[in-house]
Amino acid sequence: MTERQGMDKPVIVTVDDDPGVSRAVARDLRRRYGQHYRIVRAEAAVQGLEAVREMRLRGDEVCAILADYRMPQMNGVQFLEAAMDMYPYARRVLLTAYADTDAAIQAINVVDLDHYLLKPWDPPEEKFYPVIDGQLDAWQRTDRVEVAELRVVGDRWSRPSYKVRDFLARNHVPYQWMLAEDPEGAQLVAAAGDDCHLPLVVTADGSMLQAPDQSTLASTVGLSTTPATDFYDLIVVGGGPAGLGAAVYGASEGLRTVLVEAHASGGQAGQSSRIENYLGFPDGVSGQQLADRARRQALKFGAELLSARKVTHLEPRGQARVVGFKDGGEIAAHAVILATGVSYRRLDAPGLDDFVGRGVYYGAALTEAPSCRDQDVYIVGAANSAGQAAVYLAGFAKTVHVLVRSDGLEKSMSHYLIEQIQAIGNIEVHLETRVAGGEGDGHLQRLTLSAGGGERVVDAQWLFVFIGAEPYTSWLEDTIERDAKGFVVTGPDLVQGGQRPRNWTLRRQPYYLETNVPGVFAAGDVRAESIKRVASAVGEGAMAVALVHRYLEKQ
Repeated sequence: MTERQGMDKPVIVTVDDDPGVSRAVARDLRRRYGQHYRIVRAEAAVQGLEAVREMRLRGDEVCAILADYRMPQMNGVQFLEAAMDMYPYARRVLLTAYADTDAAIQAINVVDLDHYLLKPWDPPEEKFYPVIDGQLDAWQRTDRVEVAELRVVGDRWSRPSYKVRDFLARNHVPYQWMLAEDPEGAQLVAAAGDDCHLPLVVTADGSMLQAPDQSTLASTVGLSTTPATDFYDLIVVGGGPAGLGAAVYGASEGLRTVLVEAHASGGQAGQSSRIENYLGFPDGVSGQQLADRARRQALKFGAELLSARKVTHLEPRGQARVVGFKDGGEIAAHAVILATGVSYRRLDAPGLDDFVGRGVYYGAALTEAPSCRDQDVYIVGAANSAGQAAVYLAGFAKTVHVLVRSDGLEKSMSHYLIEQIQAIGNIEVHLETRVAGGEGDGHLQRLTLSAGGGERVVDAQWLFVFIGAEPYTSWLEDTIERDAKGFVVTGPDLVQGGQRPRNWTLRRQPYYLETNVPGVFAAGDVRAESIKRVASAVGEGAMAVALVHRYLEKQ
């Protein structure tokens, strides 16, 4: 083998300031992986970063980086944070002692850590190699083709600018954000002309989009927006956990499946900074990671995914079920699964609607987290989504204030999250407190809080709201039966008090997840009486596909 051929092997980097441990890690890695990977070790963080920079300049591939937590000058978390800027696809593993487990857990949020390993790991066949095998396998399956970065120029407190950034981030499209008043941003705005409308999106080839709508932006960045055909076996409406689960199982079981999503795959769960109680992810997984893996899995099995297409009507036509789009056109299928999920309810307080996207955000709005650094952040809500956001934002903000209307968190938030919140020093929980109003000049600047019969005004530029859920079902009109709150009614719940609902057909009892229209099923949060959890939504998506098969067999 020539020297260059050896250099062409993917690289595993290991950094540990203890020479004995450093040699042991490299020895174990070479023993198992030396034939197919090049092992590079460093005994200081600075030395390791220099090696990573050199590999980046040479064009080497780095597949995994293992860093010890306790190192002088720069700890392992800081090292991984610096290294991931050069190799964002490399798997990140923190080597830590039992006493530093809490630090490792915190690192999951800071650098999106893939795994942490407790030292010592003897025997490596049981405690070391299975972990590294999994990380290398995940790296091999990752699409590592680097996309030329978009540049987005806009105003800091602009709702349209926020919507563009949020759309790109949630669809995993890399971009560089710059303010219009910054030197580079100003140059791009000048190049676009005197009447430039922000936000300005500049593609890798220099093309410019001024204040693009979502459909145009989606097409420009390579997202699929046009169906390949006009008839399918299964249409899935909604790309949250239930919809993605249905797409994966439908396509993997041979159904010609198309998933239609109005915004971005993942739904509300896709906005979660860290989901720690999902089966199979003991170290937690971000909502974006989970959604991206499910999306890639659905594509692997042949499902078609349409982005930025909003469904506005559903109509039975004989044996076909037809859905139509807001921007025109329609597609049909033998069966439809409704998985449109829910959205956070608006906070009913004077002034807040004026600042949506300009300091007031419904959901986690992870794109805004870096801008919250060293500032006070306010969160409204007491469920898991609010708790996950509080833990994540605490890594950036000076103080995170969680505003809860009730007298405690225990009724609505998982115990593990309550414990985490109690252990983080810059999170403050304010019970029996609500937002009574908001005001500001161009963006949110002050909140009025009501508690204990009195009110007080606080300086606040950041408010994240996680209250209740509203199903996106108004477009179904009278076609599909819904309850008083708008949730889709299915199965035995369709018959209440011996009365048959509208559109009832004289046939067998409907399947558990089937609506009043045969061949149309509902899964996940949009379904009445469903359990509002990621795992149950995925399960219902899979169950709905099994019922689709039964339905098709009887046609």
